Amino acid sequence: MFLSYLCPVHKNLMMYQTLTFLHSTFRWLVVLSLFYSVFRAYQGYFSNKVFSNTDNSVRHWTATIAHIQLVLGITLYSQSPIIKYFWKNFNEAKESFDLLFFGLIHIFLMLFSIILITIGSAVSKRKETDKERFKTMLIYFLIALLIIFIAIPWPFSPLANRPYFR
Repeated sequence: MFLSYLCPVHKNLMMYQTLTFLHSTFRWLVVLSLFYSVFRAYQGYFSNKVFSNTDNSVRHWTATIAHIQLVLGITLYSQSPIIKYFWKNFNEAKESFDLLFFGLIHIFLMLFSIILITIGSAVSKRKETDKERFKTMLIYFLIALLIIFIAIPWPFSPLANRPYFR
């Protein structure tokens, strides 16, 4: 009710700040679920374990968490004043690496990572043997995790940096 009294600019700012917070916070779930999935896949593959219902749930929930983050990210991308500026002033903005990072690099690397997670999840659940399931999950999820680590604007990143929590 209170929001209806605010002008549209304030509503958009509040939505942008909320999306930024959610996207920044939710990344930890993505990273943790990927780490856990990679750990279980590594352990299962090299220990010749049975691909259990728990392993299947970990695979499924890792992909689901990544897809939720993707929806948050695309929504944030469509509302970001930085991105709006980037596309309105593309020729000028592409000269700024920070703007280029958020305007193109971050979103493309993250989309590619989500595609890898999705393919890895789908292919691993269709494999015939437990060892093949673990191997597929390990390869796809590990590559996605490495790309995500490059694409996240960590405080220590040379590409673009943001705080751990926004």
